[in-house]
Amino acid sequence: MSQFTPEQSLEIRAEFPQLSEHVNGHPLVYLDTAATSLRPRIAVDIESEFALRHTAAVNRGAHTLAAEATEAFDDARAFIATFVGARPHHIVFTSSATESINLVALAFRLASAVGSPARFALTTGDEIVVSEAEHHANLIPWQEVAHQTGAVIRVAPVTDGGELTVDAVASVLSERTRIVAVTTVSNVLGIVNPVKAIADLAHAAGALVVVDACQSAAHGRLDVESYGADFVAFSAHKMYGPTGIGALWGSAAALEEMPVVLTGGSMITRVDYDSSDYLPAPAKFEPGTPRLTQAIGWAESLRFVESVGVDAIAAHEEALGDVLYAGVADIPHVRILGTGEGVHRVGLVSFAVDGVHPHDVGQYLDSRGIAARVGHHCAQPLHKRLGVDSSTRFSLGMYSTTDDVDIAVAALADVREYFGER
Repeated sequence: MSQFTPEQSLEIRAEFPQLSEHVNGHPLVYLDTAATSLRPRIAVDIESEFALRHTAAVNRGAHTLAAEATEAFDDARAFIATFVGARPHHIVFTSSATESINLVALAFRLASAVGSPARFALTTGDEIVVSEAEHHANLIPWQEVAHQTGAVIRVAPVTDGGELTVDAVASVLSERTRIVAVTTVSNVLGIVNPVKAIADLAHAAGALVVVDACQSAAHGRLDVESYGADFVAFSAHKMYGPTGIGALWGSAAALEEMPVVLTGGSMITRVDYDSSDYLPAPAKFEPGTPRLTQAIGWAESLRFVESVGVDAIAAHEEALGDVLYAGVADIPHVRILGTGEGVHRVGLVSFAVDGVHPHDVGQYLDSRGIAARVGHHCAQPLHKRLGVDSSTRFSLGMYSTTDDVDIAVAALADVREYFGER
């Protein structure tokens, strides 16, 4: 694994104008990519150009602008699908990964209320398996499913080092397991989970598998089918794309059987006053006006990622992540959450500073121009499991450099003295 050369990093960073900004008198050091990645200029320019000069109703109208907009929208879906190793008609556009997961969860609630289709209908005592490492977006929707259907949440534990093992998932599976929902990478720990092995185990138990791929989507070549899941959720804004758009990938069988949750125009073949017939996926899950400019912008962001090199970005972030982990680990009275021994990690480190609240840590870092995440990172149960209420997080992107890491580690080393801790 190797980092980008200084010359390569300069070229990449030049495409992200936000990195030229100053914060509190210091050049911006952006270490919050796990929350939202910055956007390359070319993608924003093309999205804006499309919005200003080519906007028209998609899949409606016979005029030239409508036909061109529809073609551009379809091309964007096709490119995004190819980027994640999917076929276009298996990609459902949503507002975010959170909505993607909720779309599946709502399908279970609806099917359970009416008793069909069978694979999506839950009864009292059926079980939903999640892990201790889940983001709230892959926990709370399943809590609501359980509340509404009488199903039971079962939690696969992580180790003291934060690892989710196949054995841990196996320990909570039973003949009543109907859903297994897991993340590919913890947004707190950065540890890559054995999702394919977990999915195989879940399928052997007869469960449907839902994967939250948000934190892996931008840190390597995302291949949704390789997870062996039924559904995979991911978001554009963590992949150098715009906010307001995400996607749900589903297998052909899962999308065909999944009941419609949201309804309206553009997703039907026949409508009468007492019934309607729906188009096949993805249209049957995308009622109303589509996310046109967002899709255009997302596809262009991914073209930029491809131009830099997906594998090269992954290697850069992994190598730089090792430097980051080692630097933080060397600071006295700073505890990293999650082990670094014998695990595959993305470029992300969360930590707690003895005697200093994470929000104070974050404010001090901000005073030095460093953007870091503080709080429980929408993963309260995991923080409780690891014995802290909250933490501070550094996370890397393609534009991160050794200088960024050095500046952040040096500032972090000064935190306790600044707040009068010895």
